[in-house]
Amino acid sequence: MTTRADLPVLDLFAGPGGWSEGLRTLGLRDVGIEIDPAACATRTAAGHTTICADVAAYPTAPIRGKVSGLIASPPCQTFSAAGLRAGNDDMDLCHQGLDDLAAGRDTRDALRARCADARSLLAVEPLRYALDLTPEWIALEEVPAVRPVFEHIARILRAHGYATWVGVLNSADYGLPQIRRRCILLASRTAPVGPPEPTHAKHAEPESLFGPGRAAWLTMADALGCPIAEVVTRGEHHEGGTRFSTAAPSWTLTCQARSWTLRVGNREQATHRTLDQPSAHPVVRRRPQRGVLVRR
Repeated sequence: MTTRADLPVLDLFAGPGGWSEGLRTLGLRDVGIEIDPAACATRTAAGHTTICADVAAYPTAPIRGKVSGLIASPPCQTFSAAGLRAGNDDMDLCHQGLDDLAAGRDTRDALRARCADARSLLAVEPLRYALDLTPEWIALEEVPAVRPVFEHIARILRAHGYATWVGVLNSADYGLPQIRRRCILLASRTAPVGPPEPTHAKHAEPESLFGPGRAAWLTMADALGCPIAEVVTRGEHHEGGTRFSTAAPSWTLTCQARSWTLRVGNREQATHRTLDQPSAHPVVRRRPQRGVLVRR
């Protein structure tokens, strides 16, 4: 007999499978809904069950009673600081959409037509699925600017018997070599919920009466296996070239200081990180960003 625990997790806006890989390590499986064909192909190649469809148009009736949990990472472009932030102008429409869904009214099409960017309203889709499917647990992730929407969703979920928690977490606090802040919503119909305990801190903490302190944030050097020392960055032969510090500016023969840093984006005030720091959150662009020599 199939129990609720045997059922898969539903992953909205599933992308190429980040959530799916995490679930797999926990011994869980998911079914992802994703609209991008390339992302669907990547998921399929990795062995993750995928429905290639628009989350906003997909009906919930065919999957009612067939999922145990709900995960969603709505697209962040309209709310992200790296974009035009049209989501700020659409925030009231998002709140109205949530209230309407809670009252049993589906006004998404009309509200979408009034949005400065139609993608903003995708932030309300997780509530539609949650109310229709009543999963045992829910986990949502988005940029911090979406926190008012998540807090609104949490209030509605509490009225339907869920325990909830909403807050902003930093990936560097959990052992990843990247400073990446994200708003998280956790909800459960069967147990209290709260944030995971951080394992790392900006600076290593000493041992106390309560046990060992948190370790220092992991750096790019830790992740790349690159020592905090000098590196050869230029040279046309097997030997020689110019040596630059991986952690501090180095003077060259031209009397200009240079250092090896990661520059995120091409803006004049782009974020820079040295190898003895975690990386910054990358700006999504057509070409991947990489370490570059920056004139100081």
